[in-house]
Amino acid sequence: MNEKLLSELKGYQIVGRHSAVKTCLWLKKSLKDEGVCYKQKFYGISSHRCLQMSPALMCNQSCIYCWRPLELLKGFKGWDEPVFIVEESIKAQHRLLSGFHGTAGVNRKKLEEAYKPNQVAISLIGEPTLYPMLPELIEEYKKRGFTTFLVTNGTNPEMLERVNPTQLYISLTAFDEESHLALNRPRRSNWDKILRSLEVLRDSSSRTVARLTLIKGYNMDEKAIREYSRLIEKYEPDFIEAKAYMYLGYSRLRLKRENMPEHSDIVEFSRKLAENTSYEIKMESEPSRVVLLERVK
Repeated sequence: MNEKLLSELKGYQIVGRHSAVKTCLWLKKSLKDEGVCYKQKFYGISSHRCLQMSPALMCNQSCIYCWRPLELLKGFKGWDEPVFIVEESIKAQHRLLSGFHGTAGVNRKKLEEAYKPNQVAISLIGEPTLYPMLPELIEEYKKRGFTTFLVTNGTNPEMLERVNPTQLYISLTAFDEESHLALNRPRRSNWDKILRSLEVLRDSSSRTVARLTLIKGYNMDEKAIREYSRLIEKYEPDFIEAKAYMYLGYSRLRLKRENMPEHSDIVEFSRKLAENTSYEIKMESEPSRVVLLERVK
């Protein structure tokens, strides 16, 4: 790996040839009893026991809102086995946690529990469905007592048909092909793949979520409300997460601070979604600027 990439991946633990682990802000806050991730509030996971990882440091899109480094790992040969990735990702989490032993204000009981992660967020960086043994990876984490949250851009429906995570997210920043090309910037038009992935989502036995990353000036107008509502009603995910784009990292090279919605903007957008769909607002998390909507059954 070259020095430029190492600099870009500061704070990441590289696992094998194409995977990575990184502790998130909310794990750190939870260890100091300063707050928890909205996923704990919404879905009951423990923030301090969550392992955030990627099995594929690569992506097939170049989204304008992505705050991760876009120059990812290139030129590796061969894929690491799922057992290796799981074992080494847990070791990587331990290495990252070791730095908290000397940190003031850390809850020692939580830190001890954190060394036994029981939730994996397969969402860190890159597109995880590009890893060809993803179903086996998910099952390997499950064998070790993990709940598994998989986040995907929806461009690989064939893989989604094969996986069975605890929770399956599709990031739905676009609402039609035109917005998909503008916001997600795929290498070639593949909106049909995303629509197929939404069909898979609808039929999945996993708990399902459509996450709308909302960007002022791009996907929050009346047309967006109308088209999102149509997609949501057709494909019936269990939950909708309406979440603000955050002006962070590399996204600042492509977007402006004023493109970041306030929490009040997200609440208003969610209210309109609820009015136009069979979903209702269930919870919100102001620090993360996110609102959860649930389908009324």
